[in-house]
Amino acid sequence: MTTLFLMVGLPAAGKTTRAKQLAGSHGALRLTPDEWMIPLFGESEAGGGRDVLEGRLLWLGLEALRLGLDVVVDFGCWSRDERSAVRSLAEAAGASCELVYLPVDPATQRARVARRWSAAPDETFPMSEADLAHWRAAFEEPDAAELAGRDTGPPPPGFADWAGWAAARWPSLA
Repeated sequence: MTTLFLMVGLPAAGKTTRAKQLAGSHGALRLTPDEWMIPLFGESEAGGGRDVLEGRLLWLGLEALRLGLDVVVDFGCWSRDERSAVRSLAEAAGASCELVYLPVDPATQRARVARRWSAAPDETFPMSEADLAHWRAAFEEPDAAELAGRDTGPPPPGFADWAGWAAARWPSLA
């Protein structure tokens, strides 16, 4: 059975470093939108471009799973709904889904952001203290049940299934 490794955490938590390790040790396809956004759009969000790119990368990842290749999805997936949708999509593709959660305390996060900006400003995005605080407040930390892979419940109201929710969240997925 193939595995989708889903990286979960805030910016500068070490997700991409760990994603590279997982990809190497499992011979997995690594999908990291941050590595595409600057070359394609020159910025992090690009007026909804990130959602479109993430949808296409998820589509590619699901195809790779169906072909027998493990996949590492390095999106961050801050919400429980995003994680539930990706888990459901992976399972529908005949794969397991393993959440890889990397917590980071605020001081370490700030230090890593500053180090990244000074070392490779053309490969990262500016992140202010206000951005970091806003993102931390928006992040839904996974609980033990979610990390163990147990069902996190039905999709939000208005959606018959997680695939429908995912198609609305990532418009280019379908």
